[in-house]
Amino acid sequence: MTDATNNSGVHSTSLLVQDARTKKRNAAEARFRMYGVIAIAIAILALVGLLGSILANGSSAFRQTFITMDVYLDPAKLDKAGTRDIEKIAKVSTFGYAPLITKSFETIIAENPEIGVEGLKAKDAGKMISKEGPAELRRFVLENPDMIGETVTFKFLANGRIDGYYKGRVTEETAKLDKNVSPEQLMLADQLKEAGYLKTSFNLGFLIWADASENRPEASGLGVAILGSFYMMIVVLCLTLPIGVAASIYLEEFAPKNWITDIVEVNISNLAAVPSIVFGILGLAIFINFMGLPQSAPIVGGLVLTLMTLPTIIIATRASLKSVPPSIRDAALGVGASKMQAVFHHVLPLAAPGILTGTIIGLAQALGETAPLLLIGMVAFVREYPAGPPEGFFDPAAALPVQVYNWTQRSDPAFVERASGAIIVLLVFLLIMNAIAIILRRRFERRW
Repeated sequence: MTDATNNSGVHSTSLLVQDARTKKRNAAEARFRMYGVIAIAIAILALVGLLGSILANGSSAFRQTFITMDVYLDPAKLDKAGTRDIEKIAKVSTFGYAPLITKSFETIIAENPEIGVEGLKAKDAGKMISKEGPAELRRFVLENPDMIGETVTFKFLANGRIDGYYKGRVTEETAKLDKNVSPEQLMLADQLKEAGYLKTSFNLGFLIWADASENRPEASGLGVAILGSFYMMIVVLCLTLPIGVAASIYLEEFAPKNWITDIVEVNISNLAAVPSIVFGILGLAIFINFMGLPQSAPIVGGLVLTLMTLPTIIIATRASLKSVPPSIRDAALGVGASKMQAVFHHVLPLAAPGILTGTIIGLAQALGETAPLLLIGMVAFVREYPAGPPEGFFDPAAALPVQVYNWTQRSDPAFVERASGAIIVLLVFLLIMNAIAIILRRRFERRW
């Protein structure tokens, strides 16, 4: 009786040997893993391609071509009476300053025999300077009327075509078909570069200047847009954090569980899924048309983004409060703490990392919104003297995503370069905000 016999007629298999069904299941699992790896690889390649395209097109926006020259501020053109009267000097339009730049080119060509292109007049050479050049001269003279009659060194912006020539957008072949530049101007630009008058260097103005008109892409910057976005984020932070946290604490810890709170919770979840442009229509109707707040003001943009961000922050805050174990509340109540003391002294501090993370992510989402800001007119154009950047929440301003949209609608290729550069700046801000959120979560997170 030592041998066991199988009289049932059923074939037995060893657990160490895979049958056909097991092999099929394992093959399906391997294929699923392979599909997952392929999907991740495609996503990474798409992300790398997108970032590479943005960096390739936008990195040149942080470099700009400048032409340095000495300009004689001729009193005969700027101050004919010789009184240094600022009101009379201010009447000289930018057209009166352009001949001064032309005269400077004549001087450079006369003093440097190696510089000069046959058939190119000094007046045409002066067009190599951006149209912002005469305006820059005018601002300098209005701020320093005592310098009239002196020779001053200026670092002028080269126009968009000359700048594009050194960034690969313009060639001598395309210049023959372009009314804004000529091959002779490109030849003169090379001569000026060899002589040290023309250089391409870091463009700090891209980060601090305001937007410019259609024919001055080289003078366009993000200064007003960055300030406008900064002011709006302050408004959003000051409103969404206290309101969102207070609403979350009440709904999660104090509100009775009935049909009213159920309706409120459902509406909050629905509001988080409402398209952002709807909030823009709401802000236009309430804050501008009804309340009379100024259009293009950061206060209006901040209020609109606050309405859009509140549901997201409330949901994130409630999730953080739920993650705190009930034993913390029970322990606090067991030692005699009131409900409010248990919440504010024990639960809220433990939920703070999640609340801060949700708030920062909500702010990052608001920073990249475009549609609601377009509806309330956050496209203010601030450039001409003596206008300056917005000094408060009620001054006209722009916003980073709106500035990107605005530049992509213009025909000049230089504005496309500026738009890509603005996207890089916006991505840097978003990465910084998300990095702060990750650091706060890692630093203060408690695991239960």
